Amino acid sequence: MALLEVKNLKVYFPIMGGVIRHKVGEVKAVDDVSFTIEAGETVGLVGESGSGKTTVGRAVLRLLEPTAGEIRFDGCDITNASHHELRPLRKQMQMVFQDPFGSLNPRMTIASIVGEALKIHFVQMDRNARRDRIAELLRRVGLKPEHMNRYPHEFSGGQRQRIGIARALAVEPKFIVCDEPVSALDVSVQAAIINLMQDLQEQYRLTYLFIAHDLAVVEHISDRVLVMTQGKIVEAASAEDIYSRPQHAYTQKLIAAVPKAF
Repeated sequence: MALLEVKNLKVYFPIMGGVIRHKVGEVKAVDDVSFTIEAGETVGLVGESGSGKTTVGRAVLRLLEPTAGEIRFDGCDITNASHHELRPLRKQMQMVFQDPFGSLNPRMTIASIVGEALKIHFVQMDRNARRDRIAELLRRVGLKPEHMNRYPHEFSGGQRQRIGIARALAVEPKFIVCDEPVSALDVSVQAAIINLMQDLQEQYRLTYLFIAHDLAVVEHISDRVLVMTQGKIVEAASAEDIYSRPQHAYTQKLIAAVPKAF
């Protein structure tokens, strides 16, 4: 059984205009999108900026309300689930954000950032157990336990993204939406973060929806790739087929735009 099933998902945003501010149109950010993700799989979702891929990622986590369609997670229909009904599922579904600078509260220590979800979802865990858990998470992502008393501004971009990954792992999720997690990082750092995420996937049996605008970024991490443009998925195939035998003209353009090594 698929861990995530998305059927005919639509997310429309109203365009308001006129003197009395009424709806004059709508932006079809996601328009009739369907796909599945098996447990333990990494599915890459690729498209240009504005294609709707981040909206898909936020909608499947119910951070955005879908206009229509169906979202099933681990066999449960969460399309119209209430905030109360979603709360126990939040432990199983997490997100790593694109901007490692903007996604961490600059006024909180790393211990507070990573430990915040532990306080919410593991209320039985005492302070010492939380600190032990935070220390272990920091080790897992390549940081030191003593870093937990520092603030985000004391870290590089790559280190901040490692902190974001540790935060996502804190509640032991099954599924993580990775929203362009390396696009704001230097190329050398990108490779290290992708390798880390692959190692963590194996250790924790994670399932990823890996969102990117660059096909080269998802080439080595994805089992399957979905290509998205103008709110629609125009091609879906194994990573090998997408790169060696792209069928859609848009996919071919994306492949042609990948920088070639000299």
